[in-house]
Amino acid sequence: MTRNATWSPSLAVMIGLLPLTGVVGQPAVEEARPTVLQSQELPAGVTAQMITEGRQIFTGPGLCSTCHGENGEGTPLAPSLGDATWLNIDGSYDAIVKLVNTGVPQPKEAMIPMVPKGGSTITDEQVRAVAAYVWSLSKGK
Repeated sequence: MTRNATWSPSLAVMIGLLPLTGVVGQPAVEEARPTVLQSQELPAGVTAQMITEGRQIFTGPGLCSTCHGENGEGTPLAPSLGDATWLNIDGSYDAIVKLVNTGVPQPKEAMIPMVPKGGSTITDEQVRAVAAYVWSLSKGK
């Protein structure tokens, strides 16, 4: 695994290391979902798989964690994404998708502007996955 990769039962299922029903000593995949998926209804078009993929993109090719921190906790360069406070949008899934695509040329509190897609070359599908993950961060607190 790379430095930014983390182990999860969902990832293990995707690469074929765990069956969907779980193994002795390991929770079944259904039980391993983030709390937000059990307590919040997902936005239209968003799946649990998108959230899982979004985290991988957030900490990898999306470059998001460079400014927002490994878990979206915020840094001096960019705000936290894990609370209910949104500086530039209302925090809805669709607004997050739009913001990632267009960037934030005039940030209200961050040190530097956010360029579209954070300067990465992620696809539109990857943007939607990142937005699903970011949405889940703010809803899980």
